[in-house]
Amino acid sequence: MDVIHSAAALRARLQRVPNNVFVPTMGNLHAGHIQLIDIAKPRAACTVVSIFVNRLQFGPREDFDRYPRTLEADCARLEAAGVDVVFAPDEKEIYPERQTFVVEPSDLQYILEGAHRPGHFRGVATVVLKLFNLVMPHSAIFGKKDYQQYLVLRDMVKQFALPIEIIPAETVRADDGLALSSRNAYLSAQEREEAPHLYAVLKKARAEIESGARDFQRIDQQSMAELSRRGWQPDYVAVRRRADLRQPSERDRELVILAAARLGRTRLIDNVEVTLR
Repeated sequence: MDVIHSAAALRARLQRVPNNVFVPTMGNLHAGHIQLIDIAKPRAACTVVSIFVNRLQFGPREDFDRYPRTLEADCARLEAAGVDVVFAPDEKEIYPERQTFVVEPSDLQYILEGAHRPGHFRGVATVVLKLFNLVMPHSAIFGKKDYQQYLVLRDMVKQFALPIEIIPAETVRADDGLALSSRNAYLSAQEREEAPHLYAVLKKARAEIESGARDFQRIDQQSMAELSRRGWQPDYVAVRRRADLRQPSERDRELVILAAARLGRTRLIDNVEVTLR
């Protein structure tokens, strides 16, 4: 496995095996990331993983400075998973000068996560486009835990006519249902016991919809109230159309229920899909 820190060295390495599939990450890897790699490996001769904590997608009061950086352990895990190339640039390598050209996503950037994290999806789309230009993969894998991010990047690739297939991967969960996330490490022991309830609330909402309920606004409010009663600070629980995250009608059959809530100092996100007959 080659660990590369510069764009020039990356391009030189990938010229040898240009048939590559790409998994962008911010490091502090867990089993969810390894699933992305397992999906990636059969698709190309060369599997490339990036590790870069991207300042542009963090707000001024978010956790950029304390986000876990565990490069040595990450590289050991990636080598064991059979990755061919790790691209681990520093900030000056990705942003050698102030980034004045940015990707402005569609109106998706202003709802749900975007409403609570202004500029987040602009930062995500900008760095991912930059990484795509460096790696030039034919496909890239993104987890569906970050469902809105997946849609933003899917649409970016389509609108810019990039020759890249965006492949979604299912959310990986702990045995108690908690979606795996690098930020789970912030949870205290007591909070970790409570954290799976976010998934439980989503499953409850899904069961209600599957049983025939169609008052989606009531389901949203009921779910948020339940989280609040248990000491969470919910940002949103929202039943949306899976294709574009717009408000669904009673005729829509492919839905997703998304949630974001704080438990103590830790902000967790999750979602479940609903397919109606």
